[in-house]
Amino acid sequence: MAAKLSSRQLAQLAYLESLPPRFGRIHAVIEEMAALRADDVVVRGLGRLLDQMKAEAGALSITGLAETAGLMSTMTRRGGGLQMKVRGLRELLGSLKINYDAAMRQAATPEAESPEG
Repeated sequence: MAAKLSSRQLAQLAYLESLPPRFGRIHAVIEEMAALRADDVVVRGLGRLLDQMKAEAGALSITGLAETAGLMSTMTRRGGGLQMKVRGLRELLGSLKINYDAAMRQAATPEAESPEG
């Protein structure tokens, strides 16, 4: 008998499958920042996108993803040098992708059934 996914896992999978295009957008904005082509409006838009990802992941109990998106959002709003921001965002994007892979594995693995008795 094939194990089934819970409704929470199905909701998580549906959300997680929508993220790769957002990762592409995040990467593009970070590279624009590195090349000095991103203005404040673009950077604020990145912060809003990351805030939205944090809220959605948190609502679905995907804590690693939510925390990393929150850190990235904070990094976009921090003062300091642009190169420091770019480096931090690049490192956190790598961490975000690792957390994404782990969340995909967890959501796609059927939960252990509770013993009946």
